[in-house]
Amino acid sequence: MASRGLDFLERAREAAATDRLALLQYLLLIFFIGLGVRFWSLQVVQHEKYLRAAENNRIRLIPIPAPRGAILDRHGRVIVDNRPTLSIILNREELRARGRKPQELVEELIAQGLALDRESVRQRLEAMSAQPAYYPVVLKENATLQEVAWVRARQVEYPELDIMEQPQRRYPYGTLLAHVLGYVGEVSREQLARPEFQGYRPGDLIGRAGVELIYDRLLRGRDGYRRVIVDSTGHEVGEIERVDPIPGHDIKLTIDLDLQRVAEEQLGGRRGAIIALNPQNGEILALVSHPAYDPSLFSQRINTPEGRAEYRQLLADPERPLYNRAIQGIYPTGSTWKIFVATAALEEGLITPERSTLPCGRGLQVGNRFVRCLGSHGMPDLHRAIVVSCDGYFYRLGLRLGIARMEQWVKRFGLGQRTGIDLPDEVAGFVPSRALKARFNPRDPRWRDFDTVIASIGQGSVAISPLQLLRAIGGIAVGGVFHTPHVFKEALGPAGTVYTADRPLVVPFRKQTVEAIRSAMWGVVNEGGGTGGAARVVGLDVSGKTGTAQVVAKERAAGAAHLKDHAWFVSFAPRDNPQIAVVVLIENVGFGGRFSAPVARVLYETYKEKYGRASEVAAAVSPASESPSPERSPRVAPVALEATRRRLPAGEPQMGRR
Repeated sequence: MASRGLDFLERAREAAATDRLALLQYLLLIFFIGLGVRFWSLQVVQHEKYLRAAENNRIRLIPIPAPRGAILDRHGRVIVDNRPTLSIILNREELRARGRKPQELVEELIAQGLALDRESVRQRLEAMSAQPAYYPVVLKENATLQEVAWVRARQVEYPELDIMEQPQRRYPYGTLLAHVLGYVGEVSREQLARPEFQGYRPGDLIGRAGVELIYDRLLRGRDGYRRVIVDSTGHEVGEIERVDPIPGHDIKLTIDLDLQRVAEEQLGGRRGAIIALNPQNGEILALVSHPAYDPSLFSQRINTPEGRAEYRQLLADPERPLYNRAIQGIYPTGSTWKIFVATAALEEGLITPERSTLPCGRGLQVGNRFVRCLGSHGMPDLHRAIVVSCDGYFYRLGLRLGIARMEQWVKRFGLGQRTGIDLPDEVAGFVPSRALKARFNPRDPRWRDFDTVIASIGQGSVAISPLQLLRAIGGIAVGGVFHTPHVFKEALGPAGTVYTADRPLVVPFRKQTVEAIRSAMWGVVNEGGGTGGAARVVGLDVSGKTGTAQVVAKERAAGAAHLKDHAWFVSFAPRDNPQIAVVVLIENVGFGGRFSAPVARVLYETYKEKYGRASEVAAAVSPASESPSPERSPRVAPVALEATRRRLPAGEPQMGRR
């Protein structure tokens, strides 16, 4: 009995063990079936998804932005370069792998305390939406050390964020040379759609004005990249490949930084323009337009709410600081125009240096109107009429010349046409003609003697830029060669690219014509009674011509400050071998001899002190100790963009001005 009980228990234990083994086998079978299904799902059904995710966790492409080339003055002194900054970037592949939407992440980051500008980020995300996902999006430039530390401390929580070093454009002199240098900004959607911007991506910085725009392809380098291995938290653990960026080419300008500083100081807070150039080759030594702006706004602050507000203020400013008065402003020239009338009359044989006497008459009766001269000059010859700026003389000389020949000659001098300067948005302006009056004055389209009279002293339908005036005067002074003004001198590098786009106008003047004009303009500054005596510099033989141009008729101005006359002084030195020519225009201040001539004198004194009387600016050389190492430079020919602005001629005056 006892043995049967023991057998039963033994069989029961064996059955239980068998059942447990069977259960374990079933469980193992179910486990392996489930594991197999999961493996099949991961490796077959969702193969592509996890392959992309794994690759994203393993390899990341980090761009290395190329620094733009530096911009130097003619002596190699750096006037624009770059500074390193840190930017917060968003890796869109990482974000996509985590199944998150960019805008949701941005809102979360802002809520967490990271100072991002919603509008700027939104625009960048929108612009980058059509680009490959491996291109990162810059969420914020100029990140502070605290913001960088914030990102680094949350790298596990936000592996899609990273820090990238970027070069940022630096304009150490602020507003100095702003209208020459221009500024940089992000390429727009409209530009990306144009063929000439092929190869650019949203977020790329390009030149938007000035030299930065015209020579963008030369200044712009080629970006590099790093292909790195990162772990699942986004930390870099190794580098697979590195392609170093190719920096942009450094370029040297024709600008003399010392003359530029002096010119800007002399203009001060007044509206106007000053240009100095070498009439022997068209090299611009200084170019000032005031008021100006700080180009750093566009490279450092424009993507912040404060920067956009500052930009809106610039656009709304009635002083128009973004407007380059030197090449975009068109003005009546006042009595500086008399040099062109005199040159044309001499070349036409209407007068000669020996036989050129005409009465002043305190003015001239033209029909039922009497147009006055501001003085009583008797019977001056051409020389004296220019020295004392006799309007009555030029009323009569202009009528002898006639509007047809006047128009023909001033166009031969390059007036009323773009000079071809290598800066954008140059304006052509207007010169007197029958067609011009008919176009802009349909109620009285017929050209009259009165129109010729006032055109003879640079009023009425005369409206040209300061650069056109200076180029024309400089061309006459050197004997009839009107060089293309330019600010580009050379690109630094093994190729040694230099400026090659000079397309001079050549007018074969008679020798006695050139000598008569030089002598008269020398007298304006150096003879008794000359209107430009305030520009005299001992030992330099400055020669010039003053001009005072009415904005509106005197009785209509009624003492309003913004309607006062513009003050001109255009000049060159030395008299017999001009190496520098200067034009000064100051808006709404009064007489050119009183306000503009003294400004020119200071520039000539600076020039004389620096270069000496007999030296040529084009040959002056100074060690380029600050010049960065140049890269190889391709050959480049400057181009001038078509002007986009137009202005109508100024209103007719009632009397002449000096």
